[in-house]
Amino acid sequence: MTRLAGKIAWVTGAGTGIGEAAALALAEEGATLILTGRRSAPLEAVAQRINQTGHAHVQSADLTDAAQVQKLGNHIRATFNRLDILVNNAGVNIVERHWDKLTPQSIDTLLQGNLNSALYCVTEALPFMRAQQDGLLIHTASMAGRFIGGVAGPIYTVAKHGIVAMSHGLNMQECVNGIRSTVFLPGEVATPILDARPNPVGPEVRARMVQPADCGELIRTIACLPKHVVMNEVHLSPTWNRGYVAALQRQL
Repeated sequence: MTRLAGKIAWVTGAGTGIGEAAALALAEEGATLILTGRRSAPLEAVAQRINQTGHAHVQSADLTDAAQVQKLGNHIRATFNRLDILVNNAGVNIVERHWDKLTPQSIDTLLQGNLNSALYCVTEALPFMRAQQDGLLIHTASMAGRFIGGVAGPIYTVAKHGIVAMSHGLNMQECVNGIRSTVFLPGEVATPILDARPNPVGPEVRARMVQPADCGELIRTIACLPKHVVMNEVHLSPTWNRGYVAALQRQL
């Protein structure tokens, strides 16, 4: 499969979970990958798998630091002088996420890790895509970006609502430049971020959730759509939706 041959794809949060699955899927389609995250060891492991048949480059960085993101943009320009796909996937959550536990410092952690970092990456990607009159941005938000509930925590929910607004705003302004923006809103996904919940669930529950590979396949599909269409927003949730099941079991 070489539908993305010659394309340069930058995936953030690429060391584990959805980012890892997206990188592998895009590489299978022939794209050259730039893998970014805080920790270099998981990125190198993903790159090693891709480089068996394709091409991947590791550029570790703290995406909450605007200067480091700008440095990444400069590296992409110097190395490839193009960028076709940004999978804006890096994110974070914390255990003490509710109002009675939140502090200014933890609020900053959540907003910087889930919203600011994504905005910084977009500012680096857009000049490439405008020059090319072509480009695709795929942002991993969450069902918390559309629906307000108690599980994700209020600040994570605020940040993911911001990602949804950002993506739709990009389409409104950049459609004339051939740029498409998709916001992806997964439900519960069995990724390591679940370990940051106040009450982590076990493997039996996680097995019923959306799996990272499911997300990777969806991102592959979006990336391979023709230039004249855009998937503005897409939800993916488990068939065994724990919220729905709890509502069915509730005694009224």
